[in-house]
Amino acid sequence: MIAPPDRALLAKEAQTFLDANPDVEQFALLFTDLPGVQRGKLLTRSELVTAFEKGRYFPGSNMSMDITGRDVDETGLVWEDGDADRLLWAVPGTLKRVPWALAPQAQYLASFYELSGEASVAEPRHALARILARYEELGLKPVAAVELEFYLLDYETALAGKPQPPKGLAVPAQQRHYQANFMKDLDDFAPFFNDLYAACRAMGLPAEALISEYSPGQMEMGLRHRDDALLACDEAIQFKRAVKGVAERHGLIATFMAKPYSAYAGSGMHLHVSLADETGRNMFASDHPKPNDLLRHAIGGMKETMADGMAIFAPNANSYRRFRKASYAPITPNWGINNRTVSLRIPASSGAARHVEHRSSGADANPYLALAAVLAGMHHGIVNKIDPGPETTGNGYEQKGQPMPTNWFSALDTFRRSEFMRRYFGERFVDIFATVKEIEADRFFSEPQPLDFEFYMRTV
Repeated sequence: MIAPPDRALLAKEAQTFLDANPDVEQFALLFTDLPGVQRGKLLTRSELVTAFEKGRYFPGSNMSMDITGRDVDETGLVWEDGDADRLLWAVPGTLKRVPWALAPQAQYLASFYELSGEASVAEPRHALARILARYEELGLKPVAAVELEFYLLDYETALAGKPQPPKGLAVPAQQRHYQANFMKDLDDFAPFFNDLYAACRAMGLPAEALISEYSPGQMEMGLRHRDDALLACDEAIQFKRAVKGVAERHGLIATFMAKPYSAYAGSGMHLHVSLADETGRNMFASDHPKPNDLLRHAIGGMKETMADGMAIFAPNANSYRRFRKASYAPITPNWGINNRTVSLRIPASSGAARHVEHRSSGADANPYLALAAVLAGMHHGIVNKIDPGPETTGNGYEQKGQPMPTNWFSALDTFRRSEFMRRYFGERFVDIFATVKEIEADRFFSEPQPLDFEFYMRTV
């Protein structure tokens, strides 16, 4: 059972923060729903200690909403129980100032529990925690890092639904070409990046290397690896909010959409994972150039179950526009060493730092669920000693392999039918997630889009 955190320690954390920050009057309570949207409410200073010590009541229907915030009645989490309240308990250590806020403000992450104290079944953070518990039985601990790509967009055109690359902040030049690793892009947007790094330092977020990615306005930043997978995802959630908040202060829109432009590259969320023993030793480490048996079996499991998890790795209609040949987005479950054309890459590194990079997830995926699905696949491979098959060398896009589901409906059908997903995530979770996304897909495709009129209005 996943129990709520210690009430006394939470109350102490809240009071200590209030004492150290007498100017803060607003507190954003944040939780991450199934589609990965950050939702919550603003609390006043006088409410904070009580919210930490006793939890905060919140409608359970928030765990069954689609990407637009609309209820999905078919989950059974809305009217069947009278839209009953659950409790949101604070995640310890996440109470921090919000450096980009207009008025002194702080925020904290929270997760849903039933009133009985049991972890709510549709809570993404708990889904990851349940997978992590399986590794404790093996005496292993996942070590994870989240690497996110995102686009900076021109403010006005983005809000009008016709995004364009923005003009630089230091030099008002507008990039219009592919320019991977172009240092002038970083110089042109230095005011934004300086404030983003400062915000990350203030919030204790381990932001590391920054690059200008392949396309105009596309950036990538990694977060340092953590030996606490829940913490790694908590920090990814906080980082995404920081990127968006700091960008808006600079008159920009930052988006983690998988594919905001048809002509340019999509944005991924690359998950870097290894496994440590009780002493912290990397169990994937090896001086041999080829992966050891534990890493091979982990890759074998991820490869075998990748199709089952595509509804999580690519959770939206827009997600599937990212998967194209020669796009740096994988289209086949395959693996290789120092090869960016595969979905499971062993990066070039020292033997001691060996790990695997899972490249299938879009930047729009829910970090908790994406990492949970990756770790579930690894666990499945390890306990069943699954061989990953031969390494892919050369251009993985041109080599035959079992394709991943290529559209949203196919991915959702595969997910719902997956015995593997039901075994690791639970029957009820799979049914709720699949229902939310199936209804969302139906709602999305029932609405005529601008392209409908361009293609069909006068031609049919």
